[in-house]
Amino acid sequence: MAVKMRLRRMGSKNAPFYRVVVQDSRRAPTGRFIETIGWYDPKQDGTNFSLNIERIDYWVSKGAQPSETVNSLIKKAKTVSGNNSISASIPEKEIPQEVIIEETNEDEEVPVNEENNEASESSEEG
Repeated sequence: MAVKMRLRRMGSKNAPFYRVVVQDSRRAPTGRFIETIGWYDPKQDGTNFSLNIERIDYWVSKGAQPSETVNSLIKKAKTVSGNNSISASIPEKEIPQEVIIEETNEDEEVPVNEENNEASESSEEG
């Protein structure tokens, strides 16, 4: 099976949006695919794409061939990630206080029942 990484057009008329997919090259570009590894929005300003570099490296190691456009996106993504320009972390001061309070309350509500854990461990051993 010849596997390719290519763009799959989504979106409406005059508003294209692409998903970067791993797909059997014998299938139609709009047909069934193996995995979605990113997206590309040509109409968006600034950073207009996102790729999962780990999954791209995995598929390349398995012999998948990227299309010309996907290959250029991969090169851009590797240079951007090399410069650490894109960060997935959010500073704590940007997180709304309501979210922090909700998560803290959820953590406190989970009871830890040590007696059941000890009883289940002893029943597994015997």
